Amino acid sequence: MNVYKPNKDKWREELHLALEREEFCLLYQPKLNLKTGKLCGVEALIRWEHPEQGIISPLDFIPAAEETGMILPIGEWVLREACMQNIAWQEQGLSCMIVAVNLSAPQLYQSDLAEKVQSILDESGLAPEYLELEITESMTMDVHSVLPVLHQLKQMGVRISMDDFGTGFSSLYHLKEFPIDSIKIDRSFVRNCTNDSKDATIVKTIIAMAHQLKLEVIAEGVETNEQMEYLCARDCYLMQGYFFSRPMPAEDIAKKYFL
Repeated sequence: MNVYKPNKDKWREELHLALEREEFCLLYQPKLNLKTGKLCGVEALIRWEHPEQGIISPLDFIPAAEETGMILPIGEWVLREACMQNIAWQEQGLSCMIVAVNLSAPQLYQSDLAEKVQSILDESGLAPEYLELEITESMTMDVHSVLPVLHQLKQMGVRISMDDFGTGFSSLYHLKEFPIDSIKIDRSFVRNCTNDSKDATIVKTIIAMAHQLKLEVIAEGVETNEQMEYLCARDCYLMQGYFFSRPMPAEDIAKKYFL
């Protein structure tokens, strides 16, 4: 992917045009249940196909989108596109599954976020239980602003997942107070869980704690057979990562897992 670093005004103009010209696309990374051997969901990941620069990494344009305010319309586009795709899969007769969408901090701090999500669900026809919104610990530090929004989403039937778990602050408090359905073990712990005793202990503890709290736990960034076996041996069967699949276009999900 190319590194593209124009100034702020140029970023705003380019991102606005990218939305207008439909230069963004979504790829989907499978989430697998190793206990059943089946696909249990996908995570929607945005990519930008710039007409001159080629593929631009989200690591470059998402911070720029947040800085310029374009993250709100882009985030809304991602949510709508992911919901519409999930409905398209269902209409093809594929098994119903959950599509996960990452929320940005500016999106989460919108007081009318729940209304926007409900509007997109109504527009797409997707049942709320097939949508999961992923947030990070760092986004939830302003508890008084975030907690009411999360409760609204939860009451709608939408699933809430805590992404990058273990890398932020007040993790235990969040697990106790927030209406969370699942936690994702951060890839930085998974990467070394088979050769670093501290990372191994952290991964094992997170899995055990999630089970005790009746939360689903998924390991992200699984890249080797050894990591997979370590996680399964500790009763973590939900995984995603390059060991299983890179993010892929929607049509490839249908071909690989359903046809």
